[in-house]
Amino acid sequence: MSTYRETWARSVTEPETFWLDAARAVEWDAAPARALEQTDGAWTWFPEGALNMSVNALDRHVDAGRGETIALRYDSAMTGTKKAYTYSELRDRVAEFAGALRGLGVGIGDRVLLYLPMTPEAVIAMLACARIGAVHSVVFGGFAATELAVRIEDARPTVLVTASGGLEPGRAVEYLPMVARALEIAPGIVEHVVVRHRAVVPGTAAELADAAPAVSVHDWDQLVAAAEPAGPVAVPSGHPLYILYTSGTTGSPKGIVRDTGGYAVALAWAMRNIYDVGAGDTMFTASDVGWVVGHSFIVYGPLLAGATTILYEGKPVGTPDAGAFWRIVAEYGVKTMFTAPTALRAIRRVDPDLDELSAHDLSGLQSLFLAGERLDPETWHWADEGLGVPVVDHWWQTETGWPICAIPRGLERLEPKAGSTAVPMPGYDVRILDGKGRELTEPGDEGSIALRLPLPPGTLTGIWGSPTRFRQSYLDAFPGFYATGDAGHLDDDGYLFVMGRTDDVINVAGHRLSTGSLEEVLTLHHAVAECAVIGVHDELKGQRAAGFVTLKAHERIDPAQLERELVALVREHIGPVAAFRDVTVLDRLPKTRSGKILRKTMRQIVDGEPYKIPATIEDPTVLDALVDAVRGADRIPQATR
Repeated sequence: MSTYRETWARSVTEPETFWLDAARAVEWDAAPARALEQTDGAWTWFPEGALNMSVNALDRHVDAGRGETIALRYDSAMTGTKKAYTYSELRDRVAEFAGALRGLGVGIGDRVLLYLPMTPEAVIAMLACARIGAVHSVVFGGFAATELAVRIEDARPTVLVTASGGLEPGRAVEYLPMVARALEIAPGIVEHVVVRHRAVVPGTAAELADAAPAVSVHDWDQLVAAAEPAGPVAVPSGHPLYILYTSGTTGSPKGIVRDTGGYAVALAWAMRNIYDVGAGDTMFTASDVGWVVGHSFIVYGPLLAGATTILYEGKPVGTPDAGAFWRIVAEYGVKTMFTAPTALRAIRRVDPDLDELSAHDLSGLQSLFLAGERLDPETWHWADEGLGVPVVDHWWQTETGWPICAIPRGLERLEPKAGSTAVPMPGYDVRILDGKGRELTEPGDEGSIALRLPLPPGTLTGIWGSPTRFRQSYLDAFPGFYATGDAGHLDDDGYLFVMGRTDDVINVAGHRLSTGSLEEVLTLHHAVAECAVIGVHDELKGQRAAGFVTLKAHERIDPAQLERELVALVREHIGPVAAFRDVTVLDRLPKTRSGKILRKTMRQIVDGEPYKIPATIEDPTVLDALVDAVRGADRIPQATR
């Protein structure tokens, strides 16, 4: 039996001993005597343990004599700024800001909302909250005032930490007007606002104070200068570390709650065994601290491991070119890189032959991890062959906090399979269920992906303020299981293939087709850079599949010819049952800031239904172009016009 299979089997048959062993990688103020406590369908990891996350991420490395090791590198392609912070320096900055928060009355369990760009202050503020036992909630910098207000009303933070603004290619995004408006919409909750002024973006604490007279407004630098550094506070293992909001099906965001001890243990295990990153290594995670990837693998994971983490303010293309990521990898000696498939597809569209690689030495790169959006096999092959390093497609969610399935490169370097997110990680007992909750045991049978309870350490402990919503959202659909909301299948080797969200399955005259299968086929075409397939209304068949594609740079092809060729490809690989006949060429696909394609919104537009522009959208003008394209091509079904 392989090392991986022995490890996974022990984690599900002997969770108590497995996770107590894993917990030794964490520094505890009170070591747990038990790993798991279960009562009335709920579970708690390391119930008797107590610790501080900031100590585990910073202080213990300093105390071990590694204080001069680089902990954080900040690289802003937007401003040309580069900074490095040693573990000692970062600990001191964190202690100073923790003292500033304490001076504002923040204590154990109080919420602090962070509305910041990709600058070191975001990392410092997160760790400062952890240091004094406060619960942070990071909201992606630039979210609309109404969305910010919704999160204020739900989390009820006493302090809001922000900056004068963030940067996008060609423009500055001013945060303070949005903060002022959010405080107006949600009055009487936030008591203090801390503002970090950025010279490149207009706005100061004084200006916000004039616009929001009901709260006390402080300048970051002045507040820190007057504060006494704060020491760490030990909290129970189950104490909330953060609340991170994810979209809800009802339109109201769900505040995913993450504990402290279980999260620390899970990330410590993942860094060593999945990502093969340890002390002295450098990890580059090209994401944003507003997303779960940024929480787990820009901030907490690499620092728990004693590694160097890179905070990058820029884009995969356009800042300044499609070689931006490769410059980072070469300049800082990156061993492990993590980004989203959509970032790779953006690079592939602009630089399909990877010409930009020639200017950079990537000899230190040992692996590229991808997650956040389904990775089509064509892009996997392109990256695998072009970069010459293992490309690991892995799968997890905001709710789980760390990978459900992956290739554990630090444990056993299993062979990847194009289109698969590989094998379950310890503690994740992955099953495929039909609509009635019955397990589908034949390899290749597609159904709902569910995880047998209890979930492993590091996963969500609930939804903030709503245990009923937690059960209804995740536990009631399949008793005894966590419903992931994704559909897929397992193969003969136990590799999981995630084909899309369960609500993205297209029902064509009773035949259920996954959007992922259809998208795989469309990406086989030489001209296609990215694609999305949705199910649109059909009077005869109920639904039919419609494709939306973007083209690679310098590709020139007649749209009618492209449509014929793509329809033929689908007929060849899927069959006529797909009823696939519509292809629309777009300049860009509508996406969230984290790279997820907005399929539900696309479907609503094409079916002529009312739709709301999602708060997470990267560029709302892309939806306008989509509306124009489907109307101009007469794609809107007759019944919904």
